[in-house]
Amino acid sequence: MLLFLGDQNSEHAIRGRQDRVAIGPVSYHSSMRPKPIAKSAEHGKPSSLPKAFGPLSRKGFEIKFLGHAQSILTGEFGDALSEISGVLDRVELPITEIIGSGGGETKFTQRLRRALAALGWQKHEFKIAKTIDGVQRESISHEVDHVKRFDAGAIACEIEWNNKDPFFDRDLENFKRLHAEGAISAAILITRGKSLQNALWDAVQRFAADRGIQDMDLLAQHSVVPTPKQRANILKRVNRKGDPLPFVQAWTDNFVSNKFGQATTHWSKLMDRVDRGVGNPCPLLLIGLPASILVFDAAPVEAVTDDDLKVSDAGSNLQE
Repeated sequence: MLLFLGDQNSEHAIRGRQDRVAIGPVSYHSSMRPKPIAKSAEHGKPSSLPKAFGPLSRKGFEIKFLGHAQSILTGEFGDALSEISGVLDRVELPITEIIGSGGGETKFTQRLRRALAALGWQKHEFKIAKTIDGVQRESISHEVDHVKRFDAGAIACEIEWNNKDPFFDRDLENFKRLHAEGAISAAILITRGKSLQNALWDAVQRFAADRGIQDMDLLAQHSVVPTPKQRANILKRVNRKGDPLPFVQAWTDNFVSNKFGQATTHWSKLMDRVDRGVGNPCPLLLIGLPASILVFDAAPVEAVTDDDLKVSDAGSNLQE
């Protein structure tokens, strides 16, 4: 999938960038009383989560169960929880992969997908057909990136690392329809957590500071080449007469707002959907990746291809 890299000419695209955000308490939902999925979950102690999720809780993963998903998954799909937790407990996100990723899937997403696939979480296309007197009248299909069948039923899982936020609507509605048809027992959705989203500006600025990047030439030496529109926006803010910005701040603002802006898939956008009842009543496990998975490595940045630059300059690139 893709990452939106359109240009945004706004000094305030990234707010609160100077403040590091502490990893907050894990959010979860475990009420046994019937409640609509839109009901906000209460914050609780890590001990209230399934035992398999203890390591994730300690690392700051956001974890939310909706629609009785906790009782369903812990009661009948303990192996699924253990597998998901085991994979996520080992994930790391090098800063160089954030900086150097272009079109297509990131290496981070590919590693996560391969780890799930190795455990049997394979891509699957569900086909649902309506037949009248032996004649098929209509058919609809739903493709899910990761599905695994257990004795008690099937669990669907989607990863929305960095896509346009309407993809949450697609995923949640697919889960709802598949659950209504009895095709799945519950669904899991993994995305960037709040702490990771809030930490991105500082992380990108630290990358530039650690490598002594102070201008476009030094940026290019690290295989980072802004599109013509992005370059013009950065230099305009650096060279203006009134209140010019340091190069690192102008580039960081532009990079983060274009690549990981508010219109992409992250925890707050997902919460907006479930609070409105999107996906209800499918039992859902929602997981937010935390800032603690970031690793500040010294590896070289993988160069973005010419095709990546063409697509991103058109403002239509998405990346998963």
